Amino acid sequence: MKILVIGSGAREHAIAWKIAQSRRVTEVIVAPGNAGTAREPRMRNLRIAATDVEGLLALARVEKIDLAVVGPEAALAAGVSDQFRATGIRCFGASRIAAQLESSKAFAKDFLVRRNIPTAGHATFDDLNRALAHVRRHGAPIVIKADGLAAGKGVIVALTLADAEQALHDMLGAHSLGAASARVVIEEFLEGEEASYIVMSDGHNVLPLATSQDHKRRDEGDLGPNTGGMGAYSPAPVVTAAVEQRILNEIVRPTIAGMAAEGAPFIGFLYVGLMIDAHGNPRVIEFNARLGDPETQPILMRLKSDLVDLIEDAFDGRLDRSVAQWDPRPAIGVVMAASGYPGKPRTGDVIHGLDARHEADIAVFHAATAVDAQGRVVSAGGRVLTVCARGEDIADARERVYAAIGHIGFDGAFWRRDIGHRALARG
Repeated sequence: MKILVIGSGAREHAIAWKIAQSRRVTEVIVAPGNAGTAREPRMRNLRIAATDVEGLLALARVEKIDLAVVGPEAALAAGVSDQFRATGIRCFGASRIAAQLESSKAFAKDFLVRRNIPTAGHATFDDLNRALAHVRRHGAPIVIKADGLAAGKGVIVALTLADAEQALHDMLGAHSLGAASARVVIEEFLEGEEASYIVMSDGHNVLPLATSQDHKRRDEGDLGPNTGGMGAYSPAPVVTAAVEQRILNEIVRPTIAGMAAEGAPFIGFLYVGLMIDAHGNPRVIEFNARLGDPETQPILMRLKSDLVDLIEDAFDGRLDRSVAQWDPRPAIGVVMAASGYPGKPRTGDVIHGLDARHEADIAVFHAATAVDAQGRVVSAGGRVLTVCARGEDIADARERVYAAIGHIGFDGAFWRRDIGHRALARG
């Protein structure tokens, strides 16, 4: 089989890396890919943007692609999956309509309320003065979300009323996120511990993937601005067997059934961002219509099953009979970011140490990397690399990942040194 992976981040590198391990795959083409996917065996990059639907369709025809997998949300929102499937090419990724669970926070919240799925109370505004009146009436802490796609930067957890007002002035007043913040969703602040729960869906049945927990804040101690994610680990101890059953029964299955009932069956990876309170009650913070980044990287480090087989089970509507096999050892991924992230990052810095030999339980996934005119791998964005490790326990995995990071570097690089701290605190 020849498989196309659409996207350019560390998530797509990890997907392509896992797919390339399949005994059935002869080549993986990544569009547009990055410097990491260009260096992998049985992989080839083609410089076609993830949102260039016509270009991707032409690529698929010329290369005789058997199966495509969509990584980023922008490609789903552009309707890549719809167009591929309309021309008879199997493409694993949510339709444009189903992807509104991610591409519109207002759509997602209205759906959750309509389907009686537990989530935070909310209100939606496109008028600055009305939004300001709402937060002044409710006070802080409170959560401000841009309605549209904002690359993980459209959520402000405002701990003070002044922070909430500033976020609204930025989004609705100054249009800091462009069209993404033409509307905002204002939500009640939820107490608890966050977790990421991802499933594969064939439109009716689901296959749960390993649990994980992301670290969204830039700085140690879960402080600083929100980012696309500074690291993740799998499994997440907060998701006990009992909590997982509640997530499936109260949230995931009603979501999949609700989308099918409303004429938009969800076929692809569904990511549910959760807040789990002290009593084990899960509530939805957000949906993603694709695999998470950086959660994908440690999750796929643990997956022992053939990912291609699982995707084909989804296309054939038999996920209810599929079983995924997992390495029992935990995995952890740490993002190496560029100076300035999550604002305007510095780019063009040469990355050293990428040719260092690592043990089998270490993997380095590229995100924002490129090859310069001298053939050197350089930074090309905010989140540059995700370094991952498996270990006998979370402490061992963390020791291994930070040891591996010690062999890699570029000017201005920074990373959190406490990824996995919640799992360690649980003992």
